[in-house]
Amino acid sequence: MSTLVIVESPTKARTIRNYLPRDYRVEASMGHVRDLPQSASEIPTAVKGEAWAQLGVNVDADFEPVYVVPKDKKKIVTQLKDALKEATELILATDEDREGESISWHLYQLLKPKIPTKRMVFHEITQDAIKKALKNCRTIDEQLVRAQETRRILDRLVGYTLSPLLWKKIAWGLSAGRVQSVAVRLLVTKERQRRAFREGTYWDLKAYLEQNKAPFNALLVTLAGTKVATGSDFDPSTGQIAAGRNVVLLSESDAIALKERLTGKPWTVSEVEERPVTRKPAPPFTTSTLQQESNRKLRLSARDTMRVAQSLYEQGYITYMRTDSVHLSEQAIAAARDCVEKLYGKDYLSPQPRQYTTKSKGAQEAHEAIRPAGSSFRTPQETGLSGRELALYDLIWKRTVACQMADSRQTQITVQLQVEDAGFRSSGKRIDFPGYLRAYVEGSDDPEAALEDQEVILPGLKVGDHPHCKNIDTVDHETQPPARYTEATLVKTLESEGIGRPSTYASIIGTIIDKGYAQLVNNALIPTFTAFAVTDLLEKHFPDIVDPSFTSKMEQTLDDIAEGEANWLPYLREFYLGDKGLETLVKEQDSQIDANKARTVELENLAVKVRIGKYGPYIEMDNGDGVITASIPKDLTPADLDPKQVETLLRQKTAGPDQLGRHPETGEPIYVKIGAYGPYVQLGDKSDENPKPKQASLPKGVTPENISLETAIGLLSLPRHLGVHPETGCKIQASLGRFGPYIVHDQGKEGKDYRSLKAGDDVLTITLERALELLSEQKKTRGASSSKSKAALRELGTHPDDDAAVNIYDGPYGPYIKHGKTNVGLPEGVSVEDVTLAQALELLAAKASTSKSSRKTTKSTTTKSKSTTAKSTTKSTTASKKKEVKS
Repeated sequence: MSTLVIVESPTKARTIRNYLPRDYRVEASMGHVRDLPQSASEIPTAVKGEAWAQLGVNVDADFEPVYVVPKDKKKIVTQLKDALKEATELILATDEDREGESISWHLYQLLKPKIPTKRMVFHEITQDAIKKALKNCRTIDEQLVRAQETRRILDRLVGYTLSPLLWKKIAWGLSAGRVQSVAVRLLVTKERQRRAFREGTYWDLKAYLEQNKAPFNALLVTLAGTKVATGSDFDPSTGQIAAGRNVVLLSESDAIALKERLTGKPWTVSEVEERPVTRKPAPPFTTSTLQQESNRKLRLSARDTMRVAQSLYEQGYITYMRTDSVHLSEQAIAAARDCVEKLYGKDYLSPQPRQYTTKSKGAQEAHEAIRPAGSSFRTPQETGLSGRELALYDLIWKRTVACQMADSRQTQITVQLQVEDAGFRSSGKRIDFPGYLRAYVEGSDDPEAALEDQEVILPGLKVGDHPHCKNIDTVDHETQPPARYTEATLVKTLESEGIGRPSTYASIIGTIIDKGYAQLVNNALIPTFTAFAVTDLLEKHFPDIVDPSFTSKMEQTLDDIAEGEANWLPYLREFYLGDKGLETLVKEQDSQIDANKARTVELENLAVKVRIGKYGPYIEMDNGDGVITASIPKDLTPADLDPKQVETLLRQKTAGPDQLGRHPETGEPIYVKIGAYGPYVQLGDKSDENPKPKQASLPKGVTPENISLETAIGLLSLPRHLGVHPETGCKIQASLGRFGPYIVHDQGKEGKDYRSLKAGDDVLTITLERALELLSEQKKTRGASSSKSKAALRELGTHPDDDAAVNIYDGPYGPYIKHGKTNVGLPEGVSVEDVTLAQALELLAAKASTSKSSRKTTKSTTTKSKSTTAKSTTKSTTASKKKEVKS
């Protein structure tokens, strides 16, 4: 007798195999084996002529989905069928959430087993958990499957109905999604607030005092009994004090005069308040809070966090990472408390075991929070992990251990001081007992350092004391616009609004960036002009689609379907086919949407129009002599586009670019221009004889206003030849690129070795000696840098056709295989360690074949173009959850 066990990925298969009997065979499905058609070529011939065929859902027959086996999964399905022939029992052991339940259901439907079949679920991959799961197998949960299928159909209907409208009215290739569109609107709303923001200025005083030679600071808070204005008293839309606020607004002259008046006057302590404060540890991680904290502390994107967490789970290091629950099992609590006692002592253990309950009504999926796996927790040092995996495991371990630690006991100290009619305040904090802060501080990498940072020690002060004032400074402040969303704050907002499921946030944010709706700059998500145009159109014509409350109610209905409290079919009929259904609405609105207006972004306080064009956003103005247009640089955000920026861009088009001077050797003019990628200098005029004049981007810190002729000449002379490498004899150059100034060691066929210049290095003056010094240092790889200039994650061997290396590298979208100029991403569910040279050669051959056929294809017809774009759109909108869940 033999048992076939099917899981999603080879890594999970390898780990679970260690805990199963010898006669058990474990195979991987590589994620989903069936899905809705993602291109016209995948639509079955039998339904191609149907009006609904493009949707992949028969809206005329109770929304029956059309499932197909994707081309890249056919071989896997064949292998699973062959394995099934040799088995006497089948166990479907995919993940325990809705997506995993759906994968098991699809496997069952596709394989049609004639042998006993069981469904096995577990929350962690440990020996005890697998043994327990084997004893408690169940049948497939049809309600969970139906809930996932309804969600999948709903996402397909929204994406495939609205996206073509966006292609037609705004730009080809755009996508709309049920949750994605709401998330984009949140970004746009924040950017609108930043545009509407008006800066306010206020002044106050900071005093430097001393009591018994112990220094401390105090800030001005009242004047003649009236509160002194702070940033919170300003109206962000006017830059003035908000109506109804009774405060004193100090100007610079007021502050200086007050300082002079108070200098040398006696200070008196009028009040001292000590207030004990108890802080409790945060609950263990859920999917959402892990993404938030990983983004804050480790600067990992939501997508990278889930990718690393998936790997840790499949290797048996942590419990299942898709969960809304903060509950911990008795086993986990015991393990955490054991860690606390051994590492920190009994004093740091909470008197009673802490148990957390999930407050969110929609919480579902798994039954326990994310924690280290097993009945005893391995410390981060004991795991043997490294890099991102170690960092994320360390975060999860600390948070779990800290939740069973004692409260932190602190004392908040507030001292009020009076000098003439001015009231000052000094605040301090004393940590009487750190408790859980010894292990974990939210937002800080180093708990010990965070403890020091949190303490503000004041000297012993009593009412009636007269501390000595050493100095008073005037301090100016400017109110700040609303902060843009980071991935962490966007995830927090989506969860608090009940929009989407935490397990989908990573793919949603990834799609927003990939489709050009937002740029990620310094960890902030900045919406593009395209995002403004799409949001404007959806708000005006499909307000429910981008309404957070509507989307939240939709999410609740999907949860009700999973619980058996709502019927899926009437809901889909009403949503799509009803009198006010999506299909009806799109047909009605299509004729009412003016494409020219849809491509125009309305921005207040601008005398020009902002339009979305084929090559990106641009400004347009009619100056009486005709229409003038100018491209908007990619780094210019909607919030920062003001009349001054507009004037600069248009002046270049009307009056021509600013001329700095002439090149001393050629006599050609040198211009300062602004293009789609920002400001740059150009040597000479464009002409038939000189169609591509030499250009160079301005480096960081150099602006069109402050660049000198000498600097421009230097930039146009790049790349600079510095000399040759003493060991290789190959040339070394200094130049300026997309990511800033750099040096490159060009070794011909061996590849190019790049190094970014550091602070203090100047690309125009750097010497050969300094370049050699930089080249000798350990290289810091960038996600998007050339694979030639960074170490491979794995070297698989050489290609039989040309003996060239076949390696795996880490890219911005995950690991990929590289051979020569051909790159191919790893299939879903396949880890770096699992790939063999034979598999890599097969994937590369498939990629090369696809590329050749693409080059041979002539210009597509409208129908083919639509189906191709539909494929692209589907991948990013309706199949996003599938990608993220099994990535």
